[in-house]
Amino acid sequence: MSRPDLNQLITLDILLAEGSVARAARRLGLSPSAMSRALARLRDTLDDPLLVRAGRGLVPTPRAVALRERTAHIVEAAQGLLRPAEVLDLKRLSRTFTLRTSDGFVETFGPELIRRVAAEAPGVRLRFVQKPDRDSAPMREGSVDLETGVVGAMTGPEIRAQALFRDRFVIAVRAGHPVTAMTVAAYTAGQHVGAVRSGSDRNPIDAALAAQGLERQVVVMAGGYSAVLALVRSSDLIATVPERHTAGLRDGLIILPLPFAMDAITISLLWHPRLDADPAHRWLRDCVRAACRES
Repeated sequence: MSRPDLNQLITLDILLAEGSVARAARRLGLSPSAMSRALARLRDTLDDPLLVRAGRGLVPTPRAVALRERTAHIVEAAQGLLRPAEVLDLKRLSRTFTLRTSDGFVETFGPELIRRVAAEAPGVRLRFVQKPDRDSAPMREGSVDLETGVVGAMTGPEIRAQALFRDRFVIAVRAGHPVTAMTVAAYTAGQHVGAVRSGSDRNPIDAALAAQGLERQVVVMAGGYSAVLALVRSSDLIATVPERHTAGLRDGLIILPLPFAMDAITISLLWHPRLDADPAHRWLRDCVRAACRES
């Protein structure tokens, strides 16, 4: 079996990115006829037309669409492998990192992370954005550098994950709440407030209850743990929240253990593999891990 011509990967990457023989030729410094011959060789290698005529332009075939992202990742990884290693100068580093986290994570771990980053790399800026779902698309598209959360069914298979800490769910109620001993009967009879969750991942609290033949009554949904706990402070609603994740949000509230069995959850740090070897990104991951240990 003949060895594949790996140079074709670069040609394929640029052709699929541009969707045009002429534009791809300009990027590669080739004549249009040479680019057409390169496309013909790719078609023969892959046994697929890749780009087909549609009016005055070209459109990708289903095989080309499926290959586009994979090819881009392979070429980017290969180029990174062949670059000289960078020496990271934190004092001169000027960069903005976008972190997609819950409001509870920002409240609890954000201050220590900000302090650490400012001390080591004063030119770095952190941008925290809300996390309404677990869709990995923002990391895949590059609009998010880091994310924290529980790895689930919606987490992209290519996403890197490293455990930060284990957390358990607890009950939060206001001081003076009429229920002082949270039995299973009191829990299931009470009115609950929950955090809005988008996507197909099932709420772990309701899943744990259902496994034991139980069900709770969620009468209010809010956009995050901060809003959930704010509603608890001024009502008889019951909130079930991750203990460590919301430590900075629960001042003045009564915390009670769950009256039913439920597994702990693992909060992980998530990022796209294209940033694996980036020295600045690796440093930021270390900072997040250190902030979680210190907080």
